[in-house]
Amino acid sequence: MLQIDDTIVSLALIEKDFVCDLKKCRGSCCRYGDTGAPLTPDETATLERIWPELWPYLRPEGIRAIENQSTSIRDFEGEDVTPLINNEECAYTIIEEGIFKCGIEMAFNAGAVDFRKPLSCHLFPVRVKQYRDFRAVNYEERSICRPGAAAGTRQRIKLYAFLREPLIRAFGEEWYDRLQWSANEYAKNK
Repeated sequence: MLQIDDTIVSLALIEKDFVCDLKKCRGSCCRYGDTGAPLTPDETATLERIWPELWPYLRPEGIRAIENQSTSIRDFEGEDVTPLINNEECAYTIIEEGIFKCGIEMAFNAGAVDFRKPLSCHLFPVRVKQYRDFRAVNYEERSICRPGAAAGTRQRIKLYAFLREPLIRAFGEEWYDRLQWSANEYAKNK
């Protein structure tokens, strides 16, 4: 484990190789899980605000799920999450060439909204858990991400490097620079 400010970071972020391989995993992280994607209170409010602009970018079954459930729901642990279609894929997903992708991100890329996607989605397969005195930053190793681990190994890209942009979004550039320095030092001493 590494400590950077109030975060405890799993060594897996600097030890594991990873690059998403959508052609092989088919966007399974948008499709399978115990609940929808975790949301912060700000993200919950943002989804409510941008909901009308998202309609043209979503599938009819996603729109119906959101209309029936709301733009966010509470999961079995009492956390705010995205709603699901038939208790499976995220209601905000689209399908392109058999690959599940984020409709929110499609709207963002088109300039329709000012919100890219939930941070938990941007960071996946890393999860951040807030505790009383610190935040834990952990790699959630899942079978659906095996193609990403294999692609990372082939390309020799570490998980933290692949997730540079969302880690900076979550913790800031200075924090990321300290993580990168720690990773370099760790590699030297390994």
